[in-house]
Amino acid sequence: MSAALGAERPQVVSHVQQALSYTVFDCKWVPRSARLLCLGSAARGTGVLQLYELSGARLRLLREIEKPKPIKCGTFGATSLQQRYLATGDFDGNLNIWNLEAPEIPVYSVKGHKEIINSIDGVGGLGIGEGAPEIVTGSRDGTVKVWDPRQNEIPVANMESVQGESKRDCWTVAFGNAYNLEERVVCAGYDNGDIKLFDLKTMSLRWETNIKNGVCSVEFDRKDINMNKLVATSLEGKFHVFDMRTQHPTKGFAYVSEKAQKSTIWQVRHLPQNRDIFMTSGGSGSLHLWKYEYPAQRSKKDSEGCEMGVAGSLSLLQNVTLSTQPISSLDWSPDKTGLCVCGAYDQTVRVLIVTKLNKI
Repeated sequence: MSAALGAERPQVVSHVQQALSYTVFDCKWVPRSARLLCLGSAARGTGVLQLYELSGARLRLLREIEKPKPIKCGTFGATSLQQRYLATGDFDGNLNIWNLEAPEIPVYSVKGHKEIINSIDGVGGLGIGEGAPEIVTGSRDGTVKVWDPRQNEIPVANMESVQGESKRDCWTVAFGNAYNLEERVVCAGYDNGDIKLFDLKTMSLRWETNIKNGVCSVEFDRKDINMNKLVATSLEGKFHVFDMRTQHPTKGFAYVSEKAQKSTIWQVRHLPQNRDIFMTSGGSGSLHLWKYEYPAQRSKKDSEGCEMGVAGSLSLLQNVTLSTQPISSLDWSPDKTGLCVCGAYDQTVRVLIVTKLNKI
């Protein structure tokens, strides 16, 4: 790892801080707007959905809705830019889709899992990627399910442990490879360090590995291109960047790993405007901004003539400590480069501005 030096180094500026009266689990920018959502759990065990508008140097609360169950995660990934419906997963295993203009009752609802939905992702919406709008959910019940919100309550795919295998807690899910109407993959990370790549075109397990520690967050650098890179973060402060272009028959995908800190890396989020820059958030209340550098050649032949990938290198662009508590959620604005929101367990949501990202 190398550190980026000099005057052009990006700075992470805390623009607005907003104290909350509940535990925030996820924060999301509303596409094509200056609004953001905070999702979480009130002290009395109910769910909270708050909608804020960024107005100058303050956050103005537009709406607060209470729901029966705490809300763990949310995504806009499967909605159109016209509707901007939010899909959420809650502590009771419910997948709900909300119209934020009338959020009293969901426009779609299914009891998706027997236990908490830990993670959710969407694809095929927002004008990004090809194919049908779909939502993937990962749960403590050990299953990963893919949903088409245009259909009824039956998942279009259900990935679960085979008979005899012990059930693992799925902590994180992400879509990728959605570059045409047919191709699509789901990556899932589990509490025992397993990473599994499911091919939705062939309905088969395409690849699996284990990174020795619980997998907290996985994300492709872009979900709407030929699989390029995948970042996986872990419980013990380490993360891995896999080059997903070349899969070796026995060695899988080449990767580079980095020990960012001693505490858990809760989240990874790639910059929408530059897929080689990403941010990780930590259990120590810190954020680290990274840049991936490609090698001169991304593949080579092994001794038997099989193509194998070559991993690149990482440089740390900036790091900052914002809180004494874990930063559990992170989201870049899809519209304004460098605008970022994060939620921490100190019951605070922060809007950040990361400077000079266009000069890297």
